[in-house]
Amino acid sequence: MAGHHHHHIDAGKGDSRVAWAVVVNLALTVAQIIGGIVSGSLAMIADAIHNFSDAMSLIIAFFARKIARRPADGKMTFGYGRAEVVAALINYTTLIVIGFYLVYEAIMRFIEPSGVDGWLVVIIAGVALAVDVVTALLTFSLSKESVNIRAAFVHNVADALGSLAVIFAGTLIILYDWQIIDPIVTLAIAGYILWLSFGEIGNVIRILMLGAPPEPSASQVIETIEAIDGVQSVHHLHLWQMQEHEAALDAHLVIDTGRWGDADAIKQAVKARLKQQFDLDHTTLELECAKHACVGAKMIG
Repeated sequence: MAGHHHHHIDAGKGDSRVAWAVVVNLALTVAQIIGGIVSGSLAMIADAIHNFSDAMSLIIAFFARKIARRPADGKMTFGYGRAEVVAALINYTTLIVIGFYLVYEAIMRFIEPSGVDGWLVVIIAGVALAVDVVTALLTFSLSKESVNIRAAFVHNVADALGSLAVIFAGTLIILYDWQIIDPIVTLAIAGYILWLSFGEIGNVIRILMLGAPPEPSASQVIETIEAIDGVQSVHHLHLWQMQEHEAALDAHLVIDTGRWGDADAIKQAVKARLKQQFDLDHTTLELECAKHACVGAKMIG
């Protein structure tokens, strides 16, 4: 976490970008579903279903952003920041379900092939690609700041690549009448969706499971604390992410023999070092003198 500086985008502008992205994706979904049915293209319908999930993910992201900005209160003493993390989990889980559904549909299309209108597929997929690019531009800068918006952005990137794949399939159908390319491309889209989703969902689950941040590690924090003058050891340490960009720590510090009179100064030195080195400013430290320290306490947990 040390050295991480975030350039925040105005909340109102961010919300309007997400809202516009929702509108264009819903409009595109309708056009793609109609086009997929008329042309007989499973790949087009697959892309439409994924595009609809883009719109849903953006709607979830939109409301999660608003909820996350609420201040802490008596019911949610850590605040509402994790609303965005929950939204990201919903979106990635939805993507995984969609990915497996598309695999199933593609396999069924191999078993029971059907004709596809290549020209209609290429035209509608071309429009879809343009909309995907616009949506990606609307959410790209926001995705750097929020795991929630990043999940929606990943939806959109996957959909843009899906549109490219559908254009490729439609072109081959026009030129060579390779109808088999439609379910093949559908499998490729599904595989890419699953690869992206499984790659991102682990970080979201880790935050919800009160996991430690990617950096600093618990061992780095322990080493830093124990290097401070007056600290004999540390135990019962917990390091976790409250939200995507905010970590917290609590621990028991054992003060060196004869240094109890400096205990408050030592505690402040530990807090200052953790803030300076790791940007950890939510720390709770319990002090113990060396003579009366916890016996057999675990260092972590």
